[in-house]
Amino acid sequence: MKRSTFTRDDVDVLSDNSAYDGFFKVRELQLRHRKFDGSWSPVLRRELVLRHDAAGVLLYDSHRDEIALVEQFRVGALKRNSNPWLLELVAGLIDSDENAEAVARREALEEAGCEIKAMELICEYFSSPGGNNEYFHLYCGQCDLQNAGGVFGLPEEGEDIRVHVVTVDAALQALERREFSNAPTIIALQWLQLHRQRLREQWR
Repeated sequence: MKRSTFTRDDVDVLSDNSAYDGFFKVRELQLRHRKFDGSWSPVLRRELVLRHDAAGVLLYDSHRDEIALVEQFRVGALKRNSNPWLLELVAGLIDSDENAEAVARREALEEAGCEIKAMELICEYFSSPGGNNEYFHLYCGQCDLQNAGGVFGLPEEGEDIRVHVVTVDAALQALERREFSNAPTIIALQWLQLHRQRLREQWR
């Protein structure tokens, strides 16, 4: 696939002002950009939600062929789902000088009580670049899930997180039934479906 050769120099930012400064920050931009025919677009007004980068990890026990998912309340699902408690991967924001892998390891302990023995990068991607700048680092982590389960989270952050351990087959069947509604979980399970046998041999 041959992509265009555009760079940041092909975007002309005319103004960049604060529109909101709370838990999230919103910038209001006036800009124009180069078009595929070589001309410039009209001046566009865009709001951009500024978020920290994030890291998530699929906790996988290659010996037991099981994964751990976390269940927690998500305000973004409040008006769309009849049940706004979602099944997800362990994940967290990178809001310090930690790198993405270190955040994934820390969140695995805080949200699931699991220590990651080995990690492999699945992919990195923009979560929703049409309106926010969050960049997601997605991993698969080798864990011992024999005694995993329970309720975790940091009370000072309002976290109430339940850990579910399921077989990979059960998770893939749920994926086929479209029971997951968040991108990192869907991407990670599809990746595991492709790399499952290799990981079982590599991580035994």
